[in-house]
Amino acid sequence: MRGKFDAQLGQLGDMLVEMGTLIETAIALATQALREHNIDLAKKAIAYDQEVDRAEKDIEALCLRLLLQQQPVARDLRLISAALKMITDMERIGDQAADIAEITIMIADKPYIKKLEHIPQMATATVKMVTESIDAFVKKDLELARTVIEYDDVVDELFGKVRADLIALIHADIANGEQALDFLMIAKYFERIGDHAVNLAEWVVFSITGKHVKEG
Repeated sequence: MRGKFDAQLGQLGDMLVEMGTLIETAIALATQALREHNIDLAKKAIAYDQEVDRAEKDIEALCLRLLLQQQPVARDLRLISAALKMITDMERIGDQAADIAEITIMIADKPYIKKLEHIPQMATATVKMVTESIDAFVKKDLELARTVIEYDDVVDELFGKVRADLIALIHADIANGEQALDFLMIAKYFERIGDHAVNLAEWVVFSITGKHVKEG
């Protein structure tokens, strides 16, 4: 009986990895669409959100089966509870990637007021955080989870640079205001993705230690 349960826990890890791959792809597509003014890629990023939603429901169903059909010990309960919390944050990351893509569609036919620099760096940083959070869950790696939490400072610093650049552009020419606000919203979505990745890592810490505390 325990062998079957452990196999299902392994399946849970695999499904989380697959859901992570979906949101990483959605972020990558949204970012590429933004860089290339590419509406088709933006629409693909939006479509991925539906795949993410389906993955969330499938993982939720598996977690409920594990809780109802088995008799998990405390360690197992932490793992399953953490997974249920994590998929909520992962679903929101999918939503935010779609939101970035929707803004990209609105501004795709206009020349950009500035060269994209820090926003793609934010995208790279957030994908790294998401990937490593899920790796930490699967490998039960406490140090990796804590590294992800600390790495959020990198995303916050990049957001500050984007905001400062956009404020300067508005001061230089008020006509830059509308698109500057669009870019600021995109940067804010990336910052939120970073925050959700921190949440993922904090739930990994909980699954290992039994303590859910805000690190840092």
